[in-house]
Amino acid sequence: MTAPRAFVVGWPIAQSRSPLIHAHWLAEHGLAGSYERLAVPPDEIEAFLKNLPESGWVGGNVTVPHKETAFRLASERDAVAEATGAVNTLWIEEGKLCGGNTDAIGFLANLDDRAAGWDARPGDAVVLGAGGAASAAAWGLKTRGFRVRLVNRTLARAEALAARLGDDVSAHGWDVVRHLLRDARLLVNTTSLGMAGKDEMTLDLSPLPATALVSDVVYVPLETPFLAAARARGLATVDGLGMLLHQAVSGFERWFGVRPKVTPELRRLLLADLGVVE
Repeated sequence: MTAPRAFVVGWPIAQSRSPLIHAHWLAEHGLAGSYERLAVPPDEIEAFLKNLPESGWVGGNVTVPHKETAFRLASERDAVAEATGAVNTLWIEEGKLCGGNTDAIGFLANLDDRAAGWDARPGDAVVLGAGGAASAAAWGLKTRGFRVRLVNRTLARAEALAARLGDDVSAHGWDVVRHLLRDARLLVNTTSLGMAGKDEMTLDLSPLPATALVSDVVYVPLETPFLAAARARGLATVDGLGMLLHQAVSGFERWFGVRPKVTPELRRLLLADLGVVE
């Protein structure tokens, strides 16, 4: 029997640390199999995904900018993918391409792990962005009782996502973000701003309450300028690495048949690869 082969696909993809996570779990559980990076440009991703059921791959992860295309092409989708309009995990079932969204669960698990009790008093949560990561964060925050304020430079995109997610999610332009921050219990950056090689996030955090929690889905660098500014203000912060670790659990179980655990050892492994000592 051929060992299962899974992948992470994106454009670009060299920055992905997902292969480190899955290689660690394969070794930890003594399993045969592989997990590889695949760089597929936007004009080729549709053909790649349509051919996936006959390709020999058991499935894989999908990262930017392909999550919405994966959603569109998946024959069957889980409830979170349906709600968010984005797919980050693919698998083959009875010859069909199936898709799910584990980003939302990964986002929540990261906050639970790094900021225990963060959802004890739900209120307003401001989410910067309106892409796949924003949809996952917003869906997750809704399930914990938060009112989600989506802020995006292209208001129409935020409005479309808010309409999709329904009650307790509203769309706003950057011109009102200062006002929204005054009542925020949580501020989340889901844009690529602050990522290595990208422009920095320039946002005045002074209106945030002193009790607010600030999170960033970016994990390279581990502490983005956005998080550094929040920490300088004395605010609690959560980096994006744990979201990456926790979102990987369900996919690994689907492809390789064992449910792995996110451990301090695994986090240290990723930190070492990032050149960070925690």
